[in-house]
Amino acid sequence: MGIIDTIKLAGVLVFAIPAALAGLEFLLVRGEPVTGAILLGLSIALVVVQRRLSLPSPREVVASRLTGSVDANEPSDADER
Repeated sequence: MGIIDTIKLAGVLVFAIPAALAGLEFLLVRGEPVTGAILLGLSIALVVVQRRLSLPSPREVVASRLTGSVDANEPSDADER
């Protein structure tokens, strides 16, 4: 997980944590289980969707391994000369 992914996750958590806390309040304190469950589900969905979109698909991982793609930051033999 790189720094960009960490920043993206923090941005999503800015919205997910207050929604989860509000959902818990509705669920436990105010006695409105439907609203609380919807808010909790929304907050979980936000984090899951963000993680799902930021991770490479298994096809991309297999394709990069099969083609032997080289990381741009990794020096090649020609760069060492």
